[in-house]
Amino acid sequence: MKQQRSTRQRQLVLDAVRSRCDHPTADEIYIDVRASDSRISRGTVYRNLALLSDAGEILHVKVPGADRYDLRRGPHYHLLCTSCGAVSDLPMPYDPELDEQVSRATGCAISRHRTIFEGICPSCAEKQEAGE
Repeated sequence: MKQQRSTRQRQLVLDAVRSRCDHPTADEIYIDVRASDSRISRGTVYRNLALLSDAGEILHVKVPGADRYDLRRGPHYHLLCTSCGAVSDLPMPYDPELDEQVSRATGCAISRHRTIFEGICPSCAEKQEAGE
């Protein structure tokens, strides 16, 4: 891949992702960046998120509803709350044996897998139990 030159806008987008730990959507990043530069367009933010993801500087997390972005780039799992839509990292180790099992079963050269668990987060579960 061709080396991309760093731009002020790309740095603003990267800084916005770095400032969050909640797996923000592109629109949330756009709102954060607009607070620093009211002239930046939505297209510029989206383009720079794609460039940063392609360059491996951030992780593009594809989940139902809206794609998210994550500063943590190494292989790890995510949890999607089906009630509030929050995305969080799971505190469990990545299992490279799954890659090897799929490779053996299919003959494909597997480099990694991405797994998203879906369920109800503790906050939403508590609200449901309280009848809210």
